[in-house]
Amino acid sequence: MNTIRNIAVFYTGGTIGMKPTAEGLAPATDLHDLAAPLFQEFSHQLHCDWFVSTPLIDSSSVTLENWQHWLNWLDQQQNHYDGFLILHGTDTLAYSANIIALARPDFAKPIILTGALWPFSQPDSDAPLNLRTALAAFALSFDQTAIAFNGKLWRAVGSTKISTQCADGFQTPHFAPLAHWSAKKGWYNQQLPAQIKPEQPSCQACNLHPEVKIHCFTLTPGANIDMITASLNQHTPDGVVLQTYGNGNAPDNAALLQALKQLNKQNIPVLNISQVLQGQVSDTYAQGQALQSSGVINAGQCNLETAQALLTLAASNHWPRQKIIQCLQQHQLI
Repeated sequence: MNTIRNIAVFYTGGTIGMKPTAEGLAPATDLHDLAAPLFQEFSHQLHCDWFVSTPLIDSSSVTLENWQHWLNWLDQQQNHYDGFLILHGTDTLAYSANIIALARPDFAKPIILTGALWPFSQPDSDAPLNLRTALAAFALSFDQTAIAFNGKLWRAVGSTKISTQCADGFQTPHFAPLAHWSAKKGWYNQQLPAQIKPEQPSCQACNLHPEVKIHCFTLTPGANIDMITASLNQHTPDGVVLQTYGNGNAPDNAALLQALKQLNKQNIPVLNISQVLQGQVSDTYAQGQALQSSGVINAGQCNLETAQALLTLAASNHWPRQKIIQCLQQHQLI
């Protein structure tokens, strides 16, 4: 006899529950009623309690305060439920998935995030499949944070939004899906990891400081380097993500390198990540060596969403350089 699992559903806003207004699509509060027949399909496996964020937000407006509120909610409800489903706008869903996974690495219960590119009430919406995928995920032997989208389950760390036009909107470019799902076949092609429990965890549960400022820069040919250098010199950040070319290459610009060296002296972490979707920062080219000599951390396969989340937590909790590197290693990014 199967035991019914108790699931907390946290609706934060996003396209999945939006309705047309005179100004365009905006979050609506009746998603619970619209989706009730779909949730009923899983009632023999799951009992779902709904929690609705006040106010509902478009995910492009998410703040560090929102993230901390959601982490607090997870902590408060952790012992009352067997799993957690977060309904979220797709624009920043991967950012939120990364921050939750990194901030609560040993939560020991599944946290599944999903959303939709088209509203639930719209014909041919992707929302029903995404919700079914997410709800089905609670039957798996899985206790980490993940994204359920278009019949696939993706690990949170390393995830990114790759499309606004097709239903396959999310991916982890360096990692295969954890599993595939369809209504006919159920779960298949499973590659579920064991819970990561290193002898000395590098990413304990931690919280966010609302005033942390992580600056993210993408290198482009031209005056871009001068603007980045001026920003680093005039507006000292709490951390920097530098999206460089290819395997981590950047112009050998003396002013930029000096600005980076100054940040290193102040113990302000800088992550070097590739701007290529499947890029990996390495020491292949001599061109990239100057950055490492300036104290920049080689972040390997780390993508923007993960880098921003990692540095936000690092700055909020005063992590030393080695702890940042250990966290990258723990999640198989370097």
